[in-house]
Amino acid sequence: MSVNIESQGGSKAKDILLWCLTFILLAAAVLGNYLFSEQPAYVRFAGVIVALVIAGVIAFQTATGKGVLAFARESRMEVRKVVWPTRQEAIQTTLIIFAVTAVVGLFLFLLDGLLIWLVGLITGVQG
Repeated sequence: MSVNIESQGGSKAKDILLWCLTFILLAAAVLGNYLFSEQPAYVRFAGVIVALVIAGVIAFQTATGKGVLAFARESRMEVRKVVWPTRQEAIQTTLIIFAVTAVVGLFLFLLDGLLIWLVGLITGVQG
């Protein structure tokens, strides 16, 4: 049991160190982009991308990063299970939504006009 606690403590310290390194790399990417502003944009862009990739690789070595990767894999498997509508079903659903939106919009327009007329009738102010 004590070995498990020690390994968790060591792992937590390792994660903190890796996160610090990740944030240092991200800050270095921003600072480098600023300091090397006289360089062509594609060179600075490449440098930032390299720093982001390295920071991402380091971040994915932490427990949180591994959890994010596992979540992404599970999400991808769930998306594969989805039964997507056919093109015809998507078009029909879209047309139904447009029609319902138009009917509700017309109803609200008429209701607004009616309420304005009633308020004008009650207050004696015709707008």
